[in-house]
Amino acid sequence: MSADAPTDPTLRALRRGDLAGARTVRLTGPLDALPDEVFGLADTLEQLDLSGCGLAELPNDFGRLRRLRVLFCSGNRFERLPAVLGDCPELAQVGFRGTGLREVPGEALPRQLRWLTLTDNRIAHLPDALGQRPTLQKLMLAGNALTALPASLQGAQNLELVRLSANAFAALPAWLADLPRLAWIAWAGNPFEGGTAPARAPDVPWSRLEPGALLGEGASGRIFSASWRPGEGEPPQTVALKLFKGVMTSDGLPEREMAACLAVGRHPNLTGALGQIVDHPEGAQGLLMPLLPATWRVLAGPPSLESCSRDVYDPALRLPPAAALRIARSVAVGTAHLHARGLLHGDLYAHNTLWDGTLGAAVLSDFGAASLLPPGSESEAWQRIETRAFGLLLGELLDRCVSEPEDIARLRDLEHACIQADTGGRPLMAEVAQALSGLAGGARSDE
Repeated sequence: MSADAPTDPTLRALRRGDLAGARTVRLTGPLDALPDEVFGLADTLEQLDLSGCGLAELPNDFGRLRRLRVLFCSGNRFERLPAVLGDCPELAQVGFRGTGLREVPGEALPRQLRWLTLTDNRIAHLPDALGQRPTLQKLMLAGNALTALPASLQGAQNLELVRLSANAFAALPAWLADLPRLAWIAWAGNPFEGGTAPARAPDVPWSRLEPGALLGEGASGRIFSASWRPGEGEPPQTVALKLFKGVMTSDGLPEREMAACLAVGRHPNLTGALGQIVDHPEGAQGLLMPLLPATWRVLAGPPSLESCSRDVYDPALRLPPAAALRIARSVAVGTAHLHARGLLHGDLYAHNTLWDGTLGAAVLSDFGAASLLPPGSESEAWQRIETRAFGLLLGELLDRCVSEPEDIARLRDLEHACIQADTGGRPLMAEVAQALSGLAGGARSDE
C-alpha cells in the first residue's frame, strides 16, 4: 500500500487529524508498520484493533500508548508476542488469534493482564510470568501445541475461564481443579481425553431435508429452519439445521461440538441433536436439532470487554420468582443430565440459556466447549467446577427477581454453597437439582 494513498478510511481520517481525542480505533490495513499518527492519541486511546492488517511487529515505543486497555492483533503475522506489550501500563485485554505465534516471552505480558486470547497458534510453552498476573481472569489457549501449563498458574486466584481444547496435553494438572474462582473450562481434543462420546442420535440423509431461512450464525456454524421427512409416509417436521463451518473456534474444534450434541440424547432442558447429517452435496457436517418457538430468546448477552467473564443482561429484565426458579431448575436438571452422560458443558452461562420469556421454560444450549469427563473422583472434581458456574447464574437470576422468592434465604445458601472457594465442598449438580426441586414454590419438572 502506498503511504500517500491509504485505502482504509479510518487511516485517512487519522492522518487528517479527524480522530483527535478518540478512545477506540480500528484499522483494516494492509499496513507495513503501525502508523505514527496513532501515538497522537496516546492521551485518550483505550482500544486499538489491528486485526488482519498484515503486521509482523510493533514499534519499540508502543508503551507510549499509556491509556491503552484493549489490543486486538488477530490474523497478523506475529511469531513472537511483542515484548513491548509489557510496557503498556493499563493494557488488560490482549488478542493474538491465528497469527502463527510460537513464542510468548514473559516480559510481553502486561502487569494488568485480565483477558488473554492466543487461540489457533503454534505455542508449545508458556512463561512462568503468566501466573504472576494477579488480575488474570480469562485465558484462551485452544488450538496450540501445549503439553503443560506453568506451575505458577496455581497462584492465579482470579482465573475464571480457561480454554485448552485441541492442544497436546497428556494430562491436566490436578491443581487446576482447585483454583477457587474457576468456573468455565474446556479441554476437548487433547490426547488424554481419548475418543469422543458415543452418539445417541441417528444419521439423517440430506435428501430428506428441505433447508429454509437462516435463523442465526455463530462462530462454529449457521442455523437454518428446515423441513425433515423422518421416514416414508411420515409427516414432515419443522426442525433446526446447523451446518458447521469446520474452523477452529475460541472454544475448540467443531467436530467435538458435534460429538457432544450427538451424545447428549434427547432431554427437555438441553438442545441436543435429533440426528447427524450425512451425504451433504458439498461434504458439510451438520446436525438436526429441535426448533424452539420463535418467541424464545437468550436469557442474556455474552460477556463484554468490560465485564470480561460475566454476561450482560438487559437492564430492564425483571423475573417473577417462579420464572427465575423454573429457569434455574431447568438448567440444573439439564447440567446434571450432561454430567451423568460423562460430559462437562464448559460454557454454562445465561447467554447459552434459551427461555420462553414469560413462564421460565428453559433449555441449555451450545456445546462448543463440551469435554469428556474422566472417570471416578477426578470427574467429580471437574463437575464441581461447573457447579460454580451454575451458582453464579443462580445469583444473577435471584438478583433480577421482581420480589424475593419465599425461600430466598435457602436459595442464597445454595448459591453460596455452589460458588464457595473450597471446591471440594461444593455440591454436585444432581444434588443442586434435587435441592431446587425440594424448595417450596419451586418449579415443577419440565421432563
